[in-house]
Amino acid sequence: MASKSSSPAKAGPPKGKPSNKSASATSKNFLDRFFKITERGSTIGTEIRGGLVTFFAMSYIIVLNPIILGTAKDGTGAFLGGGAEPNLAKVAATTALVAGVLSILMGVVANFPLALAAGLGLNAVVAFGIANIDGMTWADAMGIVVLEGIIILALVLTGFRTAVFRAVPRTIKTAISVGIGLFIALIGLFDAGFVRIPGSLATPLELGIGGSLGSWPLLVFVIGLLLTFVLMIRKVKGAILISIVVSTVLAIIVQAITKVGGITPDNAAGWKLNVPEAPDAVVATPDFSLVGQFSLFGSIGKIGIVAVILLVFSIMLADFFDTMGTMVAVGAEANLLDEEGNPPKTKQILIVDSIAAAAGGAASVSSNTSYIESSAGVGDGARTGLASVVTGIAFLLATFLAPLVNIVPSEAAAPALVVVGFLMMTQVTDINWKSYEVAVPAFLTLVLMPFTYSITAGIGAGIISWAIIQIVTGKIRKIHPLMWVATLMFVAYFLIGPLRHAAGI
Repeated sequence: MASKSSSPAKAGPPKGKPSNKSASATSKNFLDRFFKITERGSTIGTEIRGGLVTFFAMSYIIVLNPIILGTAKDGTGAFLGGGAEPNLAKVAATTALVAGVLSILMGVVANFPLALAAGLGLNAVVAFGIANIDGMTWADAMGIVVLEGIIILALVLTGFRTAVFRAVPRTIKTAISVGIGLFIALIGLFDAGFVRIPGSLATPLELGIGGSLGSWPLLVFVIGLLLTFVLMIRKVKGAILISIVVSTVLAIIVQAITKVGGITPDNAAGWKLNVPEAPDAVVATPDFSLVGQFSLFGSIGKIGIVAVILLVFSIMLADFFDTMGTMVAVGAEANLLDEEGNPPKTKQILIVDSIAAAAGGAASVSSNTSYIESSAGVGDGARTGLASVVTGIAFLLATFLAPLVNIVPSEAAAPALVVVGFLMMTQVTDINWKSYEVAVPAFLTLVLMPFTYSITAGIGAGIISWAIIQIVTGKIRKIHPLMWVATLMFVAYFLIGPLRHAAGI
């Protein structure tokens, strides 16, 4: 399921192909041997650059996670970390800390260019679907996240999670990769404000502000996007990272001249998330006091064991399949998948990701998971775990350099997501669209991801429809036993609302 994209931004020999079969054996460089850099057709410089690109593409989580978690009250009326006022700096520092440690762990243990951080969507579920239940505390809510992570880890160690992944048909895996490409392209366009929810709600989305691109931040985004494509076409190494840096400098200049400011209800033309201004200080002392503030079984006494099981299941299913889709998409773009569409060290990848779920809850920053933005680094040439280590180090530095990280606006980083979405979209030709039996599940998979803003929903629709088609066409024997399990799990997932309502949550 390797991508047919021949991205000019990627350095070295063809993706995943060593330029010299004996190079890794004769190399005297420890990093090269440990991470198999030459063997995978990359260089240390390329891995470092790719790791930085991934960091910049996903560093928004340092700002966004505190906004989601830090501004919400639990069932007792308290903010995360205690107190009557939000403490966003504390949440930001811990968010970066956990992301840094886990990304490094992924790079070292799995040698895969996949970075991790607090999962978007999952954090919203924790903040607005769990923590705010009457009587629940933030510690209780984070305890549920830890429980979910422990269960996911057990499923990996027993081989169940890996076996389910391998049972998924290759066509569905290809559609997952393409669908994620569309999904992250939409994320990039939305994060930049290029497409928005109209105030009139007459349509789900609209172009820019009232159908117009008339704002300085949008101009920066458009210039950054065009610059990235031009650099890639010109085969400039580091095209994505160069574009992010140039766009950030341009944004700082624009802000200094125009004083646009941040986006508000009265200032739709402002910058989203970060205002690109020189900070008062470059270094700030981080506060990690959120680490360890969880109650593993406290929620049971508040809402009962049945309700806790349903909450754990709803988070677990999203975690269970999101990572599968993400690692396939990243592996396909890096040309690291085998003939069945599986990445190397699949079990190690899933083990680290499972540990991340529990670690995020234990640190009170919500479940951490693998980030599809890692494909931005892969799009710039990353092929090994060294890139993840670099991303992790950047996150750890960000715990001290939060003021500096906050300079980069969404409009400067979002073009990377759109470009990578384009690269991943090229895999759509691997699907046999003339066979409806194959094409219908693939279509539902790839369109529902962006249309529902959920990777899990797209995967679920694809798997359920594939199973139904096999049944009605008399090919029930083609359905792997684990695909039956996955199908039933997704049916329960789509019905989780009524189930939770029946349980009184």
